[in-house]
Amino acid sequence: MQPDLINGLSNLKISPILLAGGSGTRLWPLSRKSYPKQFSRLMGDETLFQASARRLSGQGGGLSFAAPTVLTNADFRFIVTEQLAEAGIDPGAILIEPEGRNTAPAILAAALYLSKTDPDAVMLVAPSDHVIPDAAAFQAAVSRGLSAVQAGDLVTFGIAPDRPETGYGYLELSAPPNGAPVKLSNFVEKPDLPKAQAMLAAGNYLWNAGIFLFAARDIIAAFNAHEPGLMGPVGQAVDQAKVDLGFLRLAAEPWAKAEDISIDYAVMERAENLSVVPFTGAWSDLGGWDAVWRESGPDAQGVTTAGHATAIDCSNSLLRSEDDRLEIVGIGLENIIAVALPDAVLVADMSRAQDVKLAVAALKAKGAVQAQQFPVDHRPWGWFESLVVGNRFQVKRIVVHPGAALSLQSHFHRSEHWIVVEGTAKVTVDNEVKLVSENQSVYIPLGAVHRMENPGKVPMVLIEVQTGAYVGEDDIVRYEDVYARG
Repeated sequence: MQPDLINGLSNLKISPILLAGGSGTRLWPLSRKSYPKQFSRLMGDETLFQASARRLSGQGGGLSFAAPTVLTNADFRFIVTEQLAEAGIDPGAILIEPEGRNTAPAILAAALYLSKTDPDAVMLVAPSDHVIPDAAAFQAAVSRGLSAVQAGDLVTFGIAPDRPETGYGYLELSAPPNGAPVKLSNFVEKPDLPKAQAMLAAGNYLWNAGIFLFAARDIIAAFNAHEPGLMGPVGQAVDQAKVDLGFLRLAAEPWAKAEDISIDYAVMERAENLSVVPFTGAWSDLGGWDAVWRESGPDAQGVTTAGHATAIDCSNSLLRSEDDRLEIVGIGLENIIAVALPDAVLVADMSRAQDVKLAVAALKAKGAVQAQQFPVDHRPWGWFESLVVGNRFQVKRIVVHPGAALSLQSHFHRSEHWIVVEGTAKVTVDNEVKLVSENQSVYIPLGAVHRMENPGKVPMVLIEVQTGAYVGEDDIVRYEDVYARG
């Protein structure tokens, strides 16, 4: 890097753009449409989303990061804020996509949003579900890419391959990688095994990580040059966006007219000002249970276990229990994936890890709720899970965050009994308001206007018993809601 470039970048703040709207199916049953993998604790105490946000926050490796801009959908907006708060990270903005339109419209929306206040903002765009254990090494790679950004290039990051992987796309470099930015020659689609082996041997191919670094001004110019049809609808969606409870909702009508297209197809495969920064550290997009097995560090027999899981005389297998009430035991297993949740169990050959999405499609076709709905239902105020569902009754465990409140509501078809087991609930039933402490209960008659709140500083837990002709979630009339739900 030349001295004048160093001086020009010394006070630079990089703006992280976290893409958190995906609904991956290859890690079913843990990852589902209602609660996808980026919000799960797959590889440690933090969720993938939290780890990604922390990796791109504060200062590190000589870099300074601005508050992150997050793109997600309406269903995940409160999960995003809750998990960022747990990680101690304040977002710069949370942009709500009215519907999924792939990565190109999302990245363009972020660029247009940032350019309103700083056209020269340097954007670091990253999926929120990748694993990069060595944050310092990744930040050093970002630092190496800044000289190419200063020269007007669009930078993508390539991962040094350690095996002939057929599940990733590749980047063909103009010269063998040496750590510095290298000009990109070509994008290569996911190869078959012989081609992957040949590319590994050639030495000038890297895995395509889908992580990008560029100035907002430059990526907007690239869209204007290569995918101008997106500029109108995405620009209108940003210009007409409305603030809602601290979120920025992109306008739905113009957004719906934006083409569903990836950033690679829209811009990267057409642009000529592309550079690649090689990254030699560990990385995974956790694109299947085989990747989770690999990243979890198999033992000498090639076995990984998580949760209440026991492996007896097993080899090259992954066993996970995602619930304290479930013990999963494998005996004599070889090359097997076994993942157990309270409402669904996956058992698959390790070589068929990429076909888990076929299971999701099959379940969806037969109308099984497990295809998309996670057993724990996350809400702005907390979460609940169904413990027992029977004819004309349902039993739930409900957890309400400190200071949070459910909507003021009523039901047409059911009455409810609430038993507080932890904390204290502030309960409204028609015109009566009272505090209900641990081991106390309250009855909510059918049709009564009611609300529960947690006035305390610790989570409040209660058991709800619903009885009536219908106990579905859509039997609800809301009169007041601090979260502006209908």
